Amino acid sequence: MVPHLATALNGPLLDFEKKILEATPSIERWFRLEWQEHTPPFYCSVDLRNAGFKLAPVDTNLFPGGFNHLGSEMLPLAVQASMAAIEKYCPDARNLLLIPEDRPCNVSYWQNIARQMQIYRQTGLNVRLGNLDETAFETKIITLADGIELSIEPLQRSANGRRLGLKNFDPCTILLNNDLSTRIPGILENIHEQTLLPPLHAGWAMRRKTNHFASYDEVVKKFAKMVEIDPWLINPFFAKCGDVDFEAGLGLEGLMATVDTILAKIKKKYKEYGIKEKPFVIVKADAGTCGMGIMTIRDSREVRDLNSKQRNRMTVVKDGREVHDYIVQEGIYTFEQIDESVAEPVVYMIDRYVVGGFYRVHQDRGIDENLNAPGMEFVPLAFAQQHAVPDMRAKPGTAAPNRFYMYGVVARLALLAASLELEKTDPNPEIY
Repeated sequence: MVPHLATALNGPLLDFEKKILEATPSIERWFRLEWQEHTPPFYCSVDLRNAGFKLAPVDTNLFPGGFNHLGSEMLPLAVQASMAAIEKYCPDARNLLLIPEDRPCNVSYWQNIARQMQIYRQTGLNVRLGNLDETAFETKIITLADGIELSIEPLQRSANGRRLGLKNFDPCTILLNNDLSTRIPGILENIHEQTLLPPLHAGWAMRRKTNHFASYDEVVKKFAKMVEIDPWLINPFFAKCGDVDFEAGLGLEGLMATVDTILAKIKKKYKEYGIKEKPFVIVKADAGTCGMGIMTIRDSREVRDLNSKQRNRMTVVKDGREVHDYIVQEGIYTFEQIDESVAEPVVYMIDRYVVGGFYRVHQDRGIDENLNAPGMEFVPLAFAQQHAVPDMRAKPGTAAPNRFYMYGVVARLALLAASLELEKTDPNPEIY
């Protein structure tokens, strides 16, 4: 399904598409050489925004939880990519321990887990689920709407304490689908004889969005130079602002100054490209997920004028964790629509391969608002069989394969940035 664009690709983004298509062989070779130097995360999803004049990532998730929203025709690609990923870490792998969220953000999360188990089992792995809740001593059964039962079993360490598994189940690889929002559980630490994916420092207890976008900035500068484009076309401005307490009203002047700085940068670019839209920024928690702790700001004075409910929403995020560090990020409009509802593409990758995606759609949100909120719906992306095969004969801005190829290129840049980010933030680089 191809969404209707309220505003089609125009000006600089049309030129960008043309350059991307012309440079496709060079781009694919560039990625291939980069992956010889860096190891991609096991899996990743990237939220993109397409403003017609700009296409950029706004969030990169290293614990993607929406595999159930991918089209079923993409499953063979996901299986092949999973095989490639597993072989890197444990070529003779037989058992895979998958550890899900213990308090998922939404009920469809378990359908995501069922879909992941289906994918990994088709690679030839025995897959079982482990419960990260250290107070759970019995197997928990979850029955899905289609009748599928998931058994989440208590985790246990081996007699020598060096391995993690389940009763009568010793895995080669442990795959986390739990983003470790509040802390790193002790049972996951000091595992020496198995591969833990993603690594612990990829969890939100340690990870920061500003670190990721700093790495993305580095990646994009190299890429933009190669294809001869303005990096801004695929890169949002951002800055970090710490020591903010919305409840106590502390640090708000510094946050307002940061907002003003980013807005000024956006205005300058809008003027350069003749863009008539009103600039805005997104202020969100520097660590976190589930679309919490996010607000749209068009004027820095709005920060000072928040009511108590808005302040509370910005102060507490997933699992009740308090927030004091924020990222101020250039707001990117989304002019893509499905059935007159605002939509944004989300691209899924396993290892270094695009395996599908979906449109996040929200009929009650605007073109300058966060769509990851209650009421959102999902429409599988029409990557179909052609997501990696652009149509070189089509006029710029008219062919769906070209649009999706662009999505895949920008998403893979974010994936590469995540790889650099994990390397730079690794607390044990000598064993990376």
